[in-house]
Amino acid sequence: MKHTQIVWREFLSGVKDELPILAGVIPFGMIYGILALGAGLSTTEAQAMSAIIFAGSAQFMLVQLAGVGTPALVMILTGFVINLRHALYSASIAPYTRQLTLPWKALMAYLLTDEAYAVVITYYHQGDEHKHKHWYFLGAGLALWGSWQLSSAVGIFLGAQVPPGWSLDFTLALTFIALVIPTLNDRASVLAAIAAGIIAIVAAGLPYKLGLLTAALVGIVVGLWGEER
Repeated sequence: MKHTQIVWREFLSGVKDELPILAGVIPFGMIYGILALGAGLSTTEAQAMSAIIFAGSAQFMLVQLAGVGTPALVMILTGFVINLRHALYSASIAPYTRQLTLPWKALMAYLLTDEAYAVVITYYHQGDEHKHKHWYFLGAGLALWGSWQLSSAVGIFLGAQVPPGWSLDFTLALTFIALVIPTLNDRASVLAAIAAGIIAIVAAGLPYKLGLLTAALVGIVVGLWGEER
């Protein structure tokens, strides 16, 4: 019984900690649904993309490419490049999940998105060590997954009724800023954030969202340099 209580507590903690970021995810999902239909996807195709790919920035780019008739191979390669940052996330998470079974790792890999990583890695960095933290990961990931599927469906089936003047896409960026700032508690992390932010702005015009990947890599290098100094 004690084991069940611990598991349930971890799961619910993950759900609870993910809830604040959903305020940015929900309008983002609605906008995706609207754009997907505008690009010519059917309702089934648009919802299936959310369920299978489950990656907001990649989905936005792919529906734009689909709208102009881009070949499938180019779309696949583009999605791969955009999601390369997830390799950085997985490398960061790996030391905390190496004891999990292969099915658990596969499930965690599917749920490892920007918004889930932001809260999960913070929890893993806390001092207490126990073997049930992956249930926290599962709770956070499923909360995000469910909200993304529902908000995508709202955008797909009801999106035509959302006024375009609402400009809901800015909310996700604000949510990430609110998550990042409290974690900047030492010189290395501050330097990494500043460097990544500058590169993200300078390289914003690069194709296939390469500016984001470049900013992440520069931030990592600067952060490591800051720690050594």
